[in-house]
Amino acid sequence: MGVEEFSIHVSVNELKDLKRRLSSARIPKNVERKNWDFGTNAEYLAEVINYWKNSYDWRNIEQKLNGFHHFQTTISNIRIHYIHEKGKSANSIPIILTHGWPDSFLRYTKLIPLLTDPEKFGVSSGISFDVVIPSLPGFGFSDYPAGGSINNDTISDIWLELMKNKLGYDRFLAAGGDIGSGVTRYLGFKYPQNLIGIHLTDVGIIRDLLNQSQLQSFSSEEQEYCKIASDWLDKEAGYMKIQSTKPQTLAFGLTDSPVGLAAWILEKFHSWRDLQTNLPLDDIITNIMIYWFGKNIYTATRVYYENSHFLNPIGTIEVPTGICLFPKDILLPPRKWVEAHLNVVHWGNVQKGGHFTSMENPEEYAADLFLFLDKLG
Repeated sequence: MGVEEFSIHVSVNELKDLKRRLSSARIPKNVERKNWDFGTNAEYLAEVINYWKNSYDWRNIEQKLNGFHHFQTTISNIRIHYIHEKGKSANSIPIILTHGWPDSFLRYTKLIPLLTDPEKFGVSSGISFDVVIPSLPGFGFSDYPAGGSINNDTISDIWLELMKNKLGYDRFLAAGGDIGSGVTRYLGFKYPQNLIGIHLTDVGIIRDLLNQSQLQSFSSEEQEYCKIASDWLDKEAGYMKIQSTKPQTLAFGLTDSPVGLAAWILEKFHSWRDLQTNLPLDDIITNIMIYWFGKNIYTATRVYYENSHFLNPIGTIEVPTGICLFPKDILLPPRKWVEAHLNVVHWGNVQKGGHFTSMENPEEYAADLFLFLDKLG
């Protein structure tokens, strides 16, 4: 089947180089130290750098990550990394979980014990999940094709090949958020015969509802979405404009400086998550480390360019769909619009959490997946 076991290992020299770069970091003059109005504040960044240098233990994290079953395989001439954990129940449903940016496969690792062995956590339905968590092409430990073009649409083709032909799952569930939501929706749209259902924590930015000239035809909920989304795009989406136009220029600095890379990612982990949830700093740094050691911030951000220039349109999705909204996520979609464009059979709202969903609140996320599965009968 062309599937090989994979183990994460970072060399001693790479770790020494990282510590040297952290120790010799140059910080701009006259930056804001306490507030986040201009981006990552200097006081918080200094705390992160100090912890990163002196307390964070990559070898311990590396050992824990290698406790999962990692694999690599080649699809469409791209080396793809993924975790594959089998469920403990005799009746186990395959599911592929797709992350986004600026997170990684780490987004879903806390879900693995909850989904594969749910009886340990009080779920006694007799059903578990076979969990597949790939790294998107150009992210984590997955490669990116030289001179190739990868977007949500083409990734969905790769995921079908992975699930059906590499792992032998003719039908499966798919779930995701951020870029992972887009990939999951393309899977549902293009391959309904292979999808039991799709589960989403967002539906992306709804461009149809940003047209001010059509505002009077929108429902009150859609008008409110238009207002909030337009304001968010105006004040918070500068990163998106850069990454969808000139991602390579940005990548040189972020690949050369771990502090620069951290500042770019930390800002999003501050503004996009629920600050009341217990997301350990170790998790955030580990996510940054995955980008740092992979030297792949360019290919990870390039997906914004590819999606904005080469993405095929998507139509109404007929596959049964579950929606699970986290209260502090970036843009909560209007239900009327979602139900007009997807076959929604489940609509869930969890109590806490933001854009990074199962990194922040894995228990409620897992519970919602089981609720969705129950709706599918």
